[in-house]
Amino acid sequence: QAQLVASGGGLVQPGGSLQLSCVASGFTLDYHFIGWFRQAPGKEREGVSCISPDGSTYYADSMKGRLTISRDNAAGVVYLQMNNLQPEDTAVYYCATTQPVRCPSLRVPLSGVWGQGTQITVTE
Repeated sequence: QAQLVASGGGLVQPGGSLQLSCVASGFTLDYHFIGWFRQAPGKEREGVSCISPDGSTYYADSMKGRLTISRDNAAGVVYLQMNNLQPEDTAVYYCATTQPVRCPSLRVPLSGVWGQGTQITVTE
């Protein structure tokens, strides 16, 4: 059974950093576009970053310069390094396979394999 498990969230002060991990099991990551998405309370889910099978990376304008997405296909893991976090970044963060949606689109896919989400809370 194909699964993604997201982890690495937590409570952090403004200006802090976190690294999220998305671990795949039951399938091979190599040929998949992988996206990170977030959903804040009362808001729609939105895309924040995407990485293509060849390692090309894409970021939402609102977070550009503060994120680095990377992948380790051998280990079956996609990472999202998040720096200078702000209170407006508070949300549940999800990873997912995105096909048929492909990078650079950050549109939320209607299908695919989704991780369970990891909470990030940015507060003083």
